Amino acid sequence: MIEISSLEDIAALKESTDVECKLAQGRDGKGACPKSLWETYSAFANTQGGDIFLGLEEDKHGKFSLAGIQNTGKVIDEIWSNLNDRSLVSGNVLLEGGVRCIEIDGKSIIHVHVPRAAREARPVFIKGNPIGGTYKRFNSTDIRAPEEVVKRMLAEQVEDSRDNVVLRGFGLEDLDAASIRDYRQRYANLQPDHPWNELDTLEFLRSIGAWRRDRESGHAGPTRAGLLMFGKLPSIKEAFPNYMLDYQERPEARRDAGWIDRLTLDGAWAGNLFEFYQRVIRKLTAELKVPFEVHGDQRQDETFVHRALREALVNALVHADYSGRASILVVKRPDMFGFRNPGNMRIPVELALKGGESDCRNRLIQDMFRYIGLGESAGSGLPKIFDGWRRQHWRTPLLREQEQPSQQTLLELHTLSLVPEEAIQELREQLGEEVFDGLDDRERLILVTAHIEKTVDHSRMMSVIDIHPRDLSAIFARLVEQKLLFQGGSGRGTVYFLAEARLDDVYEAHTSSGGLGDSSGGLSDSSGGLDRLRSIAHPVASTKKAAKPLVEEVILALCAEQPCTLEQLIELLQRSEGVVRKDYLQPMIKDKRLRYQYPTMPNHPSQAYITNRDGEE
Repeated sequence: MIEISSLEDIAALKESTDVECKLAQGRDGKGACPKSLWETYSAFANTQGGDIFLGLEEDKHGKFSLAGIQNTGKVIDEIWSNLNDRSLVSGNVLLEGGVRCIEIDGKSIIHVHVPRAAREARPVFIKGNPIGGTYKRFNSTDIRAPEEVVKRMLAEQVEDSRDNVVLRGFGLEDLDAASIRDYRQRYANLQPDHPWNELDTLEFLRSIGAWRRDRESGHAGPTRAGLLMFGKLPSIKEAFPNYMLDYQERPEARRDAGWIDRLTLDGAWAGNLFEFYQRVIRKLTAELKVPFEVHGDQRQDETFVHRALREALVNALVHADYSGRASILVVKRPDMFGFRNPGNMRIPVELALKGGESDCRNRLIQDMFRYIGLGESAGSGLPKIFDGWRRQHWRTPLLREQEQPSQQTLLELHTLSLVPEEAIQELREQLGEEVFDGLDDRERLILVTAHIEKTVDHSRMMSVIDIHPRDLSAIFARLVEQKLLFQGGSGRGTVYFLAEARLDDVYEAHTSSGGLGDSSGGLSDSSGGLDRLRSIAHPVASTKKAAKPLVEEVILALCAEQPCTLEQLIELLQRSEGVVRKDYLQPMIKDKRLRYQYPTMPNHPSQAYITNRDGEE
């Protein structure tokens, strides 16, 4: 939660993924609850939460100043009344003290803190209709959630486990006999005296949750978990059209290096989760350059790193949303291991890292792995992964969620020491030995992390450095002031990066910049297509007043010619930042006439806008 207490705090505010500011003056100028507040309320509750400030005025440069609200009591009463009006909002997720009045310089503003809603309360929607009334927060814009996303949220809300439904029309012929046989052998090796070893195939599958009978309809068949775990690929694709598994080994520490080994759904193997796990774990752990451990006089063939990789792979498979559009993707590079699964986490990232709490999306699949000694329950998996990496003195793993282009969870396990000598030498060359060596240990560690991971933020460095949040904020501010780091976004969406940094997503290939202009985002006279762009923008740039449809038409033409940044559009159109961003870009993104060049990374330092052509999402 963001705290403000001074005019300086207000001046530093900028709308972002978790900050929204509204004037809220009302017709009489004394204060009223703005109707647009509820779209933001829905968006924050359905994404990562955020803070709404009422009584702040935005100037043409996008800066906020104190306007104040005279009748704060009336506005606060309206907020609480509307929160309990089910014809307006679906539910109240605010905590006690979530709406409060703040006095600054003799004026009053209202602070509304919206927490992330629990899975059981999502989607939070407005006007009584989840389809069309559910919003998500993207960058500084409230975007209406697509129907597909809303339906998934509704399913998540009522289904504690997504994989226990009996699939109608499927039978034993849809399961791969060899996969079941291999699984039973592993089970028997681990538990040779267990009575389930004596059961026939159908009874064994029923015992582990892969097969059951629906007591209401009487229909018997494989569960979703059973088909995913042991199914034949054509049958799995019938039940889960978006199902995709992919493993890639890349020879270099670069996203665009291509792959030297790949396992995907090519029809050469069964294509189910159990077979994927068996094949991929061997590839992940082959030639691990970590020392073996000795317990007593016995050499252990498995280290903490082996166990961490095994846990990470199982974790991706049991928490995946198999109705989502992203693939299961596992990447192996000389410098890291990466794991991606479709679907966001069911509990907040910070809670998952503490351990002890679990809300598994596919509990039967989790049980099936656990029966053969794989995976942890009760929320202990992620802490064990982090512990395995810490014991090697490698960089703290990076766990994050993405909303665009589809919901997904990403885990990166870097096999680099906390401060690699190679990174230090490169930074000395870039910044100068005197500058770099004159920094303290924490400052150098932040710059090294930014150099390796391309961007850093507050929460990431809190996981790397044992430091008070205020002290870390002060270090970031000092590095930005010295121009050793550059800043993008604000609030929880703030990221920091080196001048030479360009984001490198190990999972997604991004469109290359292709943009005209210098590194500052302004237009350079040396740009080959500059005359063409200025010619397109001339009808707007040549006059102080232009009709809104004309401005929108020109923006679409410019962004169809090439991806344009906010700074480039400001210069081409000869309009202020506030006008271009709030009056045009945000609404045009919202109604999908424009799209982001880097949709998976809202705070990309080179974020640009592209015209959506017919049929594009």
